[in-house]
Amino acid sequence: MVRLLGISGSLRAGSYNSMLVREAARVLAPDSVAFADLRLPLYDADVEARGIPGPVTVLCEQIREADALVISTPEYNKNPPGVLKNALDWVSRVRPVPLAGKPVAVLSAASGISGGQRAMAALYLMLLPFKMRLVIEAEVNVGSAESRFDADGRLTDQRLAAALARQMEALSAAV
Repeated sequence: MVRLLGISGSLRAGSYNSMLVREAARVLAPDSVAFADLRLPLYDADVEARGIPGPVTVLCEQIREADALVISTPEYNKNPPGVLKNALDWVSRVRPVPLAGKPVAVLSAASGISGGQRAMAALYLMLLPFKMRLVIEAEVNVGSAESRFDADGRLTDQRLAAALARQMEALSAAV
């Protein structure tokens, strides 16, 4: 059984990216999933000098305990949101870096028709320094996300659901 950590780059209640992370967890590890909370203080070297904040330590422990990660990013002005970049900045300050060697699948959901492809590409670049194992089997970009989930937060587009299943299979194989 894969221990999965789901990370949604959106803090919004009812977030399509949070729904997508939950769908990925349902496919891969419905009984062994944790979800990260990115409500972290802004990275500040002066704060770091006083010690890594508790919520950052919790996130790093979740990453260490996970066999694999699923990160879903919205697209804000053609990039991932600041909360996701901030979380990565904090994680980069902890030694040993908890993301090193972890299999990671990146997903995206956005209201635009491209489904956050630009944000996803930018996120790949942000993740490269961590030396994780990016799993790129089937890119899952959910465009027009407001019409792709039902009232229970389940994907309604069978093509996207099949791509998500392929991506989660590849992530499981990478573990």
